[in-house]
Amino acid sequence: MAENLSATKIGFIGLGKMGGAMAARLLSAGCALYVYDTNSAALERLIMLGAQAARSPRDVADAARIVFACLPSPEISVEVALGAEGVLHGRQRAIYVETSTLGPDTIQFIDAGLRAAGVAVLDAPVSGGKTGAEKGTLAVMVAGPQAAIVEARPYLGIIGKRVFEIGEQPGTAQVMKLVNNLLSAANKAVSFEAMVFGTKAGLDPQVMLDVINASSGRNTATEYKIPRSVLTGTFDNGGRIGNMSKDLHLALAEAQRLGVPMWVSSSVAQIYDFAVTQGGIDHDSTTLIKYMEGWAGVEVRGK
Repeated sequence: MAENLSATKIGFIGLGKMGGAMAARLLSAGCALYVYDTNSAALERLIMLGAQAARSPRDVADAARIVFACLPSPEISVEVALGAEGVLHGRQRAIYVETSTLGPDTIQFIDAGLRAAGVAVLDAPVSGGKTGAEKGTLAVMVAGPQAAIVEARPYLGIIGKRVFEIGEQPGTAQVMKLVNNLLSAANKAVSFEAMVFGTKAGLDPQVMLDVINASSGRNTATEYKIPRSVLTGTFDNGGRIGNMSKDLHLALAEAQRLGVPMWVSSSVAQIYDFAVTQGGIDHDSTTLIKYMEGWAGVEVRGK
């Protein structure tokens, strides 16, 4: 398997918590990997694992046939793909796999620019957090030309446990990811409120979780995020409040374009926006509960 995978040179741009973990998975599977990030420390970590350093996105695309990207904002994604030193201008790039959450408009803009230059774009956002990226258990949602999906699928299978083909039009996988993230954000917000409410009323947080997770209120926040990151006080689930706020607004904008009312999601977005205005933009998303704890005057922690 490693021998076959090493036959195609792979690029990876964006080596943060998620991108760095996915790139490391590709290396461990035997891929010949060319990497780039503006953060020299992140770049050095992958070089030490055996990756080849590149000087720019264009440099990555000069060496690699399949180029992955995992980037923090739509603006950066556009620059990496289409900018003066972007993937567009590389000599070897044939498939561009965008794993970031950008919204459908941005990925379609990138697709139009790269497709005109003969590059197939795969819209391939992922879900599962830093732990999933490290373990290779991410859910991968992919949309794009079928031939490109077939060629990239062995590499998608290294970073994800499940690869879901959403369609042939880039943008549809972005919508799927936004649907998922709306639910994830809402689950956290309402679960945090409920846990603070119960704690204020004198209930034991662990007992509450035991009951909820055996009942109809269970969700990923009560099953994983609260016990692992809130009760322990570690607040290390892996996703940033700022990223969740960004994704919520991308979803709301697309829903407005489609004429879909989003009463609950709009309220959830306001909660995350408040945390951003209070300095929480780079904090772990589980720290959202701290604002609710502060208002109520209690802490939801394990004994």
